[in-house]
Amino acid sequence: MSARILDGKALAGRIEDSIRAEAASFSRVAGRPPRLVVVLVGDVAASASYVKSKAAAAARVGIDAEVVRVPASADTQTLVELVRALAREEQGSVDGILVQLPLPAHVDTQAVLDSVPADRDVDGFHPENAGLLSQGRPRFVPCTAAGVQRMLVDAGIATAGREAVIIGRSDIVGKPLALLLSGRGEGGDATVTLCHSRSDDLAAICRRADILVAAVGKPGLVTAGMVKPGAAVVDVGINRVADATASGGSRLVGDVDFAGVSAVAGWISPVPGGVGPLTVAMLLANTLLAAELRLGRRA
Repeated sequence: MSARILDGKALAGRIEDSIRAEAASFSRVAGRPPRLVVVLVGDVAASASYVKSKAAAAARVGIDAEVVRVPASADTQTLVELVRALAREEQGSVDGILVQLPLPAHVDTQAVLDSVPADRDVDGFHPENAGLLSQGRPRFVPCTAAGVQRMLVDAGIATAGREAVIIGRSDIVGKPLALLLSGRGEGGDATVTLCHSRSDDLAAICRRADILVAAVGKPGLVTAGMVKPGAAVVDVGINRVADATASGGSRLVGDVDFAGVSAVAGWISPVPGGVGPLTVAMLLANTLLAAELRLGRRA
């Protein structure tokens, strides 16, 4: 068996096409484009790269994206006050606010994220948005989790009545994805098991999965022996590992042993080019939704 590739880059391109048309319509009505502000703290190379890709994607679809750079020495109160000021800026023309993670160790990350108003929380981390998701009436869904569900739906992979196993219980991916896949409707109605570092016999649990999602940040964690033949395997992990043959001496890999698992799985997402582009696409979708909700164009 040779797994079919879940091409996140191609799907993200189609999503961007749709958002571009909707953003143009919004701009005609509102007299301005949807606006996203990204707060970047410090000079961590990976964070700067992620923010650059988000800003570039926003520009492609007609969303105004501004990056506010803050020194790594900034404390929690400074960042909280900055976020609150952005929410008040220019009579409220900021539709979405994103605080790029991770923040420096001395910062109370939760306090900063909680300071983002729920109606501008395009990352979907605010307690109000998390609560709406848990009640089955999502508004802003964490972007990676939303992207994984969209990938499954787009590929025609059935979720209803199927067993889904998610490795990783983060608030960013694992928990919201479990709610999405177990919720009612398209892309849902699955029986979900959420695994973590304390789960016994992880391999045995994974072998039950019709849909297996790896989201823990451990290179090569999922091997062929952990995968049910024909299963859909979605790799959320992004890990940089040493590679003397690659430029710069390193390369990006996921949490899944791609070569080995491809011989067993029915579908598999690559790293890079899988979930990553969809995370950015769903951020753009959330920003457009925030703008339209604030304009009263959506209920």
